[in-house]
Amino acid sequence: MDWENQPDPFRRYDQASILPLNHPHSTETPSYDSLFEAYPTPAARINRDSISRIFYESLAISAWKQANGNRWSLRVNPSSGNLHPTEAYLITGPVQGLSEVSAVHHYSAYRHALERRAILTKEEWHALSNGLPPDFLLVALTSIYWRESWKYGERAFRYCHHDVGHAIGAVTFAAAALGWKTRLIHCVTDTGLKTLLGLHQQEGIEAEHPDCLLAVYPYAKDRAWTGPLIDLPVALLERLKTIEFEGSPNLLSNDHHDWPIIGQVAKACRSNSPCRFNHEHHSGTAHDLDNESDVDRRISARRIIRERRSALSMDGHGAISSDTFYRMLTHVTPYAGNDILEVLPWRACISLAIFVHRVEGLQSGLYMLVRDPAHEASLKKALHPELCWEKPDSCPKTLPLYLLQEADTREVAKIISCHQDIAADGAFALGMLAAFDASLEQHGASFYTRLFWETGLIGQILYLEAEAAGIRSTGIGCFFDDVMHEVLGISDHGWQSLYHFTVGSPVEDSRLQPLPAYWHLKDPLGGGAGDRI
Repeated sequence: MDWENQPDPFRRYDQASILPLNHPHSTETPSYDSLFEAYPTPAARINRDSISRIFYESLAISAWKQANGNRWSLRVNPSSGNLHPTEAYLITGPVQGLSEVSAVHHYSAYRHALERRAILTKEEWHALSNGLPPDFLLVALTSIYWRESWKYGERAFRYCHHDVGHAIGAVTFAAAALGWKTRLIHCVTDTGLKTLLGLHQQEGIEAEHPDCLLAVYPYAKDRAWTGPLIDLPVALLERLKTIEFEGSPNLLSNDHHDWPIIGQVAKACRSNSPCRFNHEHHSGTAHDLDNESDVDRRISARRIIRERRSALSMDGHGAISSDTFYRMLTHVTPYAGNDILEVLPWRACISLAIFVHRVEGLQSGLYMLVRDPAHEASLKKALHPELCWEKPDSCPKTLPLYLLQEADTREVAKIISCHQDIAADGAFALGMLAAFDASLEQHGASFYTRLFWETGLIGQILYLEAEAAGIRSTGIGCFFDDVMHEVLGISDHGWQSLYHFTVGSPVEDSRLQPLPAYWHLKDPLGGGAGDRI
């Protein structure tokens, strides 16, 4: 590891105009479980307070840790290796108490502030907002591949896109707590988004790469929603090509090691023509679990979101109840009313192969959660023919979970996850299987990154589910996909394992000392009450 050139985890635009945001207090409402309902909370108005909160509860610093003279920050959104390659931008019209003009802003997590990059005219904002709800925000996400490749080399590409999926989930949860909807806008090209954000003025290994654009807007019961569409005005893009955006990006490292394959893959996955989806989700029926997992636990959503942490190790004996297990799986499964998952406009492409170790009332073994009914026949054909595909007796009728094989799966889960104990020491571990060939044949090469976004979104839900259950979880980026495929019987590219996860009782490291999230700011606006940990 070239520690002398470890990238700065915070992007800033020096000399840009700064718009500080508030540091809001936590609240007991809405509850975390209510965020999976159709109408979780009355919609907040778009103003300085609500914009401050959506970033504070999605992409901000959540705490600092220190040990042995070292200090590092944690974020609300998780990241591979805590390296945080994902950057965020806000594109909005005038906002009460924040800005009198329409503009493109970069979100600075270190400052918890907006850095203005470009002002938009009234006419440009009106043209940009045509076809969107009357009140809305646009949130864009980008990746700096160097931040990940410094440590992980060519694996950085997929790790970055896992992180994009986690960030999409983080924004969606924070918006839902405000009574807002979040939807991915899929009809914008990478080139258009790059110009809108001023990324065309960056070059080299530290340049940001455009990922996605999200529409965020207050939900109204009397407003029928059809997928948000946007056409970036040609006149606006032509003007932005000629202006100098505010601020200069800071240098992240003094020296670099290039991984050319990352640029080649990024180019191959570039979206140069608008993707089209029919916003087709398998909604099925509203879930009815007929047990404790259908009861709202009245746990503060905002507390769960801000207190989320990644487990570093598991204790090897903690178990969870079957109700907790079924609730988690229900919340990662598309159903009528699960608005969190509907941020992505395509039908589910990911199903979950689950290694159950310690779930009370369930036999240890290999299970499959079929997240779309269309997956079942294909999976049965792709996997070992002797697998039994039996539904557990205690499983809710509407949850498509199947026992494939009774077994002690701890050792095989550990081996698959690069021999990491954490995959065997939790209550369960899982691999996220993508309908790989079919998805790429249907949507094209640019959909490759979208598959990772879907896995990251699932991972973000699992993180918060574990937190709400009083346990912890963590994503596992290092795994042997060939071994995983051999265990399942997969022999082609019809199904591919893209991301692994583990959930269980964590072992806390008493050597780590916490610090409040924004202790480094002398006088954070709104006081420090929101920084309690």
